[in-house]
Amino acid sequence: MSAKMKKLVPIEDTTSDEKAEAAQRRTETRATKLWHDDGVFNVEGGCYAKCVGLTKEQEPEIYGAIKFGSVVENVVIDPETRAIDYDDVSITENTRCAYPLEFIPNAKIPAKASHPNNVILLTCDAFGVLPPVSRLSPEQCMYQFISGYTAKVAGTEEGVTEPTPNFSACFGGPFLVWHPVKYAEMLAEKLKTTGAQAWLINSGWTGGKYGTGSRIKLKYTRKMVDAINDGTLAKGEFDVMPGTGLEIPKVVEGVPTDILSPWKTWKTEAEYKKTLNKLTEMFQLNFAKFSDKASHDLLKAEPKNWD
Repeated sequence: MSAKMKKLVPIEDTTSDEKAEAAQRRTETRATKLWHDDGVFNVEGGCYAKCVGLTKEQEPEIYGAIKFGSVVENVVIDPETRAIDYDDVSITENTRCAYPLEFIPNAKIPAKASHPNNVILLTCDAFGVLPPVSRLSPEQCMYQFISGYTAKVAGTEEGVTEPTPNFSACFGGPFLVWHPVKYAEMLAEKLKTTGAQAWLINSGWTGGKYGTGSRIKLKYTRKMVDAINDGTLAKGEFDVMPGTGLEIPKVVEGVPTDILSPWKTWKTEAEYKKTLNKLTEMFQLNFAKFSDKASHDLLKAEPKNWD
């Protein structure tokens, strides 16, 4: 018999052998990083991961991090064995675990480093039209950063039962003190002075929007991030995506080529273009709130309709 524990609960090691598929995106890290004149460092000392459907086979690092000293939230625990039922979402799909960085193998302690070679913006596109990885110019990076586009996914907020488009300036609108363009200019200046390359990773849907397509496989996203970090992706060839102007790699090792060009995964290109243009108009409508402070070059980075 399982006991529902809705608040923060310290737990012991568990040996439960879960068989369900791992959740699409596990590590939604609530960690604050700062980029200063000498490099970057992590203000917080841990990670905050989703654990619905967690298995040792699919996510051994996170599975192993859930032990004495970690904290779980909204999960169902057997009162006698202390084993967690990661498939039980009777409280909410938004089951979580917080654990210190040192619980993850190969974690960098202390969490500080020199200037990054790459800066990755992460989004989750519920419309299924954005490419899974694209290279950004400084102006495109500023535009995407100011837009702060992603999707609210089912289970992460009360009342959200399916992915809903969401724009939050600089991915943290409620916490901004200055105009979003100022923060974007600061980011662009860091890119310029350090030579870091900006990228956009989309972990959302492919082959159609939510309900029709499928979630981009986590193993493909990891291949893309690996190719960014080891420098091989930047050395490859790119195509410019119509409308958005985003640069899409022709090849990523270990990733099917059709996925890289999202319109190739839809049943019809016409339906894809219609959906892409719908999202483009949402971007334009949202960005109109910030255009008064935007430079000419920044405004040129705005996505256009694909005719």
